Amino acid sequence: MRVFLLSFIALFFISCGYQPSSKFARDVLGDKVSTDVIVSAKDPENSVVIKDSIDAAIVEKFHASLVKKGFSQTHLELKVGDPLYTPVQYDANGYVVSYRTTIVLYIKKYSNSEIKNYTSIGTYDFNIAPNAIISDQERFLAIKCSAQKALNSFLAQVSAEGMKED
Repeated sequence: MRVFLLSFIALFFISCGYQPSSKFARDVLGDKVSTDVIVSAKDPENSVVIKDSIDAAIVEKFHASLVKKGFSQTHLELKVGDPLYTPVQYDANGYVVSYRTTIVLYIKKYSNSEIKNYTSIGTYDFNIAPNAIISDQERFLAIKCSAQKALNSFLAQVSAEGMKED
């Protein structure tokens, strides 16, 4: 019975033409991708954190190789907007106990002498102690997580673009 069920599920996915979104994204981006992050003069530490997150996402989610700009099929140039911290929850005394970090990524994709612009937004909610300040560790974690969500949004945009072409 178990073999029959597994065979049925496998046949279902094969026959319905299922393809993972990373395949569509790879069709748009290619197998070899290079990245540059425009460093913010106000907050250079965040640019480094986001560059690392982007490089990891290219390998893990797009299943592409990171190469130098001269050897790439697609070059991504990313600019990070200033992080926005918005209070989302207050305690009984009126102190902020939860913030939402919002990051906007502006992405330019260069491929085959074509330039395309994308804008992706990512958010992350985190708690703090009442009447406390946001520590650097909390801030970096919030920026990293919201940047990863913005990259997921970019992946969805690129996958949808690849699906339209397919």
